[in-house]
Amino acid sequence: MPADITLLWALRSPCSFGCPHCYFGELEDHKEAPPVSPGMLSHIPVRDLDRTAMEAFARTLADSPVERIILAGGEPLDWLPTLSLIKTIKEAGCEVVVATNGVPLTRPGIARRLVELGVDGVSVSLDSADATTNDRLRPSRSGRVGHHEVLAGIRTLLSERGTGPGPRVGVYTVVIRDRPHEITEVAHLAREIGVDYYVPQPISLPPDHKLFAERCHNPSDVPAVADELRRLQQHPGRLTIPGPAYMRQFVASISTQDSGRVEDCFGGAQLFFIQPDGSVWDCPSDRRIAATPPQEHRSIVGADARILFADRPACTDCSHFSRDCVNMGPLVLGMPHLLAREAT
Repeated sequence: MPADITLLWALRSPCSFGCPHCYFGELEDHKEAPPVSPGMLSHIPVRDLDRTAMEAFARTLADSPVERIILAGGEPLDWLPTLSLIKTIKEAGCEVVVATNGVPLTRPGIARRLVELGVDGVSVSLDSADATTNDRLRPSRSGRVGHHEVLAGIRTLLSERGTGPGPRVGVYTVVIRDRPHEITEVAHLAREIGVDYYVPQPISLPPDHKLFAERCHNPSDVPAVADELRRLQQHPGRLTIPGPAYMRQFVASISTQDSGRVEDCFGGAQLFFIQPDGSVWDCPSDRRIAATPPQEHRSIVGADARILFADRPACTDCSHFSRDCVNMGPLVLGMPHLLAREAT
């Protein structure tokens, strides 16, 4: 069986940032009413797995169909056992990409250890080239860190890497409807810093979210977004960016609120999502999770990756489209290109 599975592993629930568009929801709301439905995430870590259960599963990755693991959160690098887990995953022969808010990279030894462990990629979230705007969109809970520390973290990692082969370092930007220009402005900043890859993403919020109308694109926003994406494609500079197919999907996803079926969906075939409590889903789409019958609920607790992912179908059409589907493309089909493993 080919090793072609990507695991998006939301390792820990807590995060030092309180981004209102985070797929983990808002901490203050959950303090009053913790989510209880299957697949619902929260920054309150009441069900996060302990290190022992995670390490036990990671040791089973060798000779499994898993090719790559994206360690996300919450913030994975705020939890020191993450470094030990990365070591176990790398020893199993899997690629590792860390998705981080960037601030932990400024702490002594963190960036150096990621280089020593042979991490393949580090993706840092940054939503604006302007410090004030970024820190409004991505506020830290303490109010003491933000745009400046994120850039410092990126520079620290690049310095520790030096002329070595890795990790590749990238920037991810969530694009909101009133700031399409961030697509090219953050790209310009990323080039100045010297990062390797850059991925703009459409913001994805459920229609009942309080910020949906304010921040999510509608068809009237398509021309401005399409123009910025076109400019990025024409002048990427030294940045590796997603291919034209991704850019078309970005535009298509904001052209309508629901485009129906997803052809050749790789969720449940080449992509799986692991929650901090160990639950395993075909993908992080809340629609697909809600449609998963109870008898198909799975967990990594006590599981062997060689068995857990042995019986999986080929890619199939999916009727549970959301804008998150677009954001999954670079993690699965596009990641070899972003990591400079192959051409797009």
